[in-house]
Amino acid sequence: MGSYLNPGNGRFREALNSSVYVDKTGLIAYTNSILQTSQKCICISRPRRFGKSITASMLTAYYSCGCDSAQIFFGLKIAETENFREHLNQYNVIFLNMQEFLSQSENMEQMIRLIRRTVLWEIMEDYPDFRYFDPENLMRTMQDLYRFTGRPFVVIIDEWDCIFREYREDHRAQEAYLDFLRDMLKDKEYIYLAYMTGILPIKKYGTHSALNMFSEFSMINPRQLAEFVGFTEEEVSSLCSRYGMDLQELREWYNGYRFESVPAVYNPRSVVEAVTSGICDSYWNQTETFEALRMYIDMNFEGLRDDVLSMMAGEQVPVNTGSFSNDMTTFHTKDDVLTLLIHLGYLGYDFDQRCVFIPNHEIRGEFGKAASGGDQL
Repeated sequence: MGSYLNPGNGRFREALNSSVYVDKTGLIAYTNSILQTSQKCICISRPRRFGKSITASMLTAYYSCGCDSAQIFFGLKIAETENFREHLNQYNVIFLNMQEFLSQSENMEQMIRLIRRTVLWEIMEDYPDFRYFDPENLMRTMQDLYRFTGRPFVVIIDEWDCIFREYREDHRAQEAYLDFLRDMLKDKEYIYLAYMTGILPIKKYGTHSALNMFSEFSMINPRQLAEFVGFTEEEVSSLCSRYGMDLQELREWYNGYRFESVPAVYNPRSVVEAVTSGICDSYWNQTETFEALRMYIDMNFEGLRDDVLSMMAGEQVPVNTGSFSNDMTTFHTKDDVLTLLIHLGYLGYDFDQRCVFIPNHEIRGEFGKAASGGDQL
């Protein structure tokens, strides 16, 4: 069992041991359905504190051959599926939290080199007896290991987009990072699943994407994975019964994200804090100040402030999400700013009407603080 190659199931055990755990293992049924298919690369983008890292740990615990997770999945939804044991702990899993590597590096070249060296070191430690063509070439070594063992890879990347938050203006670093991911993941027969998660969808450069092999599931259109974005009405209702909370109160505070197949989606972090404390309050903003929201509101795009005022009054505002470049610096119109706020979780999105809105009381309070913290809207 390694830290990056075939990690154990400890992180997921922590989630299961928590006072509140909502079973989202049904997602594994979907990832099992796309293993070794042309849809095997998926990118899941969600706002901060919407359970992205827990999901990555869940997938690691399920697929990694470095642990035995049969017992911890017993009684969960995935255990009821027909092919549950067929894929359980059957793969070489590479788990990478990109924020960890970024924090240990001074530049992108150093970061990519650190990732390669780290994974190669663990491969050589776990599988020392094979003759590798080039033990300093990560992709070739993964190919060799697959040929020798017959065991495919599952690659799980958490915080995939942290580079675009830290290197906002460094386009050369961003391109180098995307090229590294493309070279590692694209058209590799030994990779049966590549799962990336972060806040932003995949970065666009003009009409070209270096990672065009990925299917994307975002806050704009989570498609068939909508039930895994946050907590559903049924899940929150069950928590309210368990903790003696008023469902209507939680609905007003934390509901409001909606998708075609799941009309009610709640902020999971805030729901957990509310039911465990017994108090509805603003919890989601505790990991980020309203200054971030205010910065985007203060961008001087014509009509943006009026749109914010309309939404604070309960109205929906039309938006064109198609021009957004999927980064945090390239803004040409107010639509680009509004689209970013959808991905950050500050706005809900009506896919059918192509409109944005403030989803709930908690977020409306954030807009109010952002407005009062600077020039009045």
